[in-house]
Amino acid sequence: MAETPPNTDFIHVRLARTPVEIEAAQALRYHVFYEEHAARPSAEMARLKRDFDDYDPHADHLIVVDERQGAPRIVGTYRLLSRAVAEKYGRFYTSGEYNIDSILNSGASVLELGRSCVLPEYRTRPVLQMLWQGIADYVLEHKIEMLFGCASFHGTDPQALARPLSYLYHYHLAPEALRPVALPERYVSMNMIPKEQLNPKEILGELPPLIKGYLRIGSLIGDGAVIDEQFGTTDVCIMLHTQIVANHYKKHYERKGNKSFTAPAFLAEGEDVKIAGGSA
Repeated sequence: MAETPPNTDFIHVRLARTPVEIEAAQALRYHVFYEEHAARPSAEMARLKRDFDDYDPHADHLIVVDERQGAPRIVGTYRLLSRAVAEKYGRFYTSGEYNIDSILNSGASVLELGRSCVLPEYRTRPVLQMLWQGIADYVLEHKIEMLFGCASFHGTDPQALARPLSYLYHYHLAPEALRPVALPERYVSMNMIPKEQLNPKEILGELPPLIKGYLRIGSLIGDGAVIDEQFGTTDVCIMLHTQIVANHYKKHYERKGNKSFTAPAFLAEGEDVKIAGGSA
């Protein structure tokens, strides 16, 4: 977190409107993923100093913009990929790690969250709340019923993460009818320690704050972890019914003539956690 929180009077969140803004969001992603966290860029990414993939042209890019310096500066971003857009492209990003047919066949309108990051000096609760409020508004506007993505732990040694992975498996596994499953060639069992040997209260303290926050509002976990060598992470698949958030944290107020709700405070706390190929 920044020692001196930025003045948020001139900071706002909206969707990127131009290719230039999308490229600026990609440059921010490169700085956080590859320079701060030492992910492995392709030669083209390293040359351009931008993180990009084939999904970017088809997605919506939520951006946090700081206009205090005269020229707008993008300081946070989140990639939003809807079912309609994913079907045009061919698949969701998460499909590269998990079989998500159970989610796609559920009949719910879905949204994949991905490539999220915020500059270190802006990782304060007010700024991160803005980012989550933008997601909440998008969910309401597009009538999204389920969010999903690949949340991550730093590190690629599952044994070092045996306690939290086993805890997620035993206490938060999604029902079989809705359960995403890691692809066979990438599947790493999360059931490494018997349930009776786990202390849930202790292990909760070991979870990345964003994953812990998701669990508090009823998020469910898919079966199997996945090692992402490019980003240096161990991933789990998270899914969340948006109605749960609305029921527990709804706060009515007038905005553009519509009612909305404020995102839960704990979703704006803590360290980076990768969501569908990025850090949140």
